Amino acid sequence: MTDHELAGRLATEAGALLLDVRAELAQATAEERKAAGDKRSHDFLMAALATERPEDAVLSEEGVDDPVRLSARRVWIVDPLDGTREFSELGRADWAVHVALWEEGELVAGAVALPAQGVTLATPTVVAPPAGADAPRVVVSRTRPPAIALEVRDALGGTLVEMGSAGAKVASVVQGISDVYVHAGGQYEWDSAAPVAVARAAGLFTSRLDGSPLVYNQRDSKLPDLIVCRPELAEAVLAVTAG
Repeated sequence: MTDHELAGRLATEAGALLLDVRAELAQATAEERKAAGDKRSHDFLMAALATERPEDAVLSEEGVDDPVRLSARRVWIVDPLDGTREFSELGRADWAVHVALWEEGELVAGAVALPAQGVTLATPTVVAPPAGADAPRVVVSRTRPPAIALEVRDALGGTLVEMGSAGAKVASVVQGISDVYVHAGGQYEWDSAAPVAVARAAGLFTSRLDGSPLVYNQRDSKLPDLIVCRPELAEAVLAVTAG
């Protein structure tokens, strides 16, 4: 099984497990669903990677950061449940599972599963999004759109699309539901590694807000800002974010 196939399979299977958790705990509290989802998906992914790729290191949001990854040639970067709040709210579909592989300085494979939508986007082949809207759609959080996203919306004469998790937001650009995702703070490598791998496979533009490359498997796992957008909008977006 190739690394691409493994990423897609594990993201999909973790997503199916999370749907089972959601159904099992439908009468539980939101906090209980969050805790169970995070733990069970993390445990599944760690066990599966230990079996399938025992020589590789793993960086997971829910795991203890093992410094061995800093000298490893291959590191899986996973978010077992991206969007715990959305997952905990029954009926919400804008949450995800992220599985990415970093190898010798680059993201080489990745998958973003959207379990409640029945969709997994995985490298190496991701269909490019259809033509964008006349007014670029900037995807933002439902409750806390960052100021930089509002500035980009205004500069591009665009509109806002509200959505939950980071993975769901990037997936919306890949799927042609939105055109631009900009984020200014509060993320880590696991929030964007798999979405960025998938976005790049779809031919989208990705970078930091200042236009510099997104770099993974760093000692400090914080990676606070990023851009994912249609390539024809990159110059206009960077004029706002890097200016």
